[in-house]
Amino acid sequence: MADGPRAQLIHIDVDRRLGHEWDEWDGRPLPNQGNYDSSPALFFAWSALTLAVGLTLISLALFLLTPRLRTIHSGLPSMIWSALLVAGSLLWVWWGLLLLSHEIRRPLLPEGLAERGPFLRLMRLTSRIADRFGRRDWVENAAVKVYNNLAVMRGRKVGEGELLLLIPRCLSKVTLDGVLGIAGKYRVPVFVATRGQLARRVIRERQPRAVVAVACERDMVSGLHDVAGKIPVLGLTMTLPAGPCKDASLDLAQLERWVQAYVVQARTGETSGVGSPRVHPSQRPHHQPPEE
Repeated sequence: MADGPRAQLIHIDVDRRLGHEWDEWDGRPLPNQGNYDSSPALFFAWSALTLAVGLTLISLALFLLTPRLRTIHSGLPSMIWSALLVAGSLLWVWWGLLLLSHEIRRPLLPEGLAERGPFLRLMRLTSRIADRFGRRDWVENAAVKVYNNLAVMRGRKVGEGELLLLIPRCLSKVTLDGVLGIAGKYRVPVFVATRGQLARRVIRERQPRAVVAVACERDMVSGLHDVAGKIPVLGLTMTLPAGPCKDASLDLAQLERWVQAYVVQARTGETSGVGSPRVHPSQRPHHQPPEE
């Protein structure tokens, strides 16, 4: 791969590093050397808990407000309880369809009602609940896997130059070389996202038809929540053996599969002359220690 074409690397320096999700990190080694690999079943378990907790809190609030609501209209509490029962039932049916879609590998819901719609909000809420119990990163890893499985079912394809690869600047040198080799092979421009706002800006300016993004679980869930509803995204999480924001690694084979999932036709980069990829010199991101 080292002898193959190199991708164009778009790199904009800013005064703030990516990784603000890790502000509370105390400098100690991360659990399992920063590998939060989890089964998708973990997300469904925690998301079911999230829905149950949310509906319970709403029911409790309605119960406490019932005497006051009766002073407005005697039948108002019954109407609201009925509406809550219907809404709760529909919510569980929707959750069940998501689970079934994932298990049978067949989209049973339109993307606007699944991975590019309410699923993103459920993923964010589930992350917050899991964070209360110290399981955020594992649950987010599982959530990203579920999201990817739902998204890849759509079979969406884009033409050359319509896919954008977003990576953090904390990748190790070996991993970065591998990423650029894959991007060059398929003629995909690479953008080093030094912070989330900048990643969103480059998406607005370049207007790709799809994105493959690389990030830690925390930044990935945040980014998907903000972007995936507007543009198709596939996400790949990283392993953090040196802690957050430094010398991260990833599954290069999976990255290539995600790129292949979007591109119309694989480009080997082995041709020369007309049609061969134009490779621009790369600016390598500086590997700096994480913020404390």
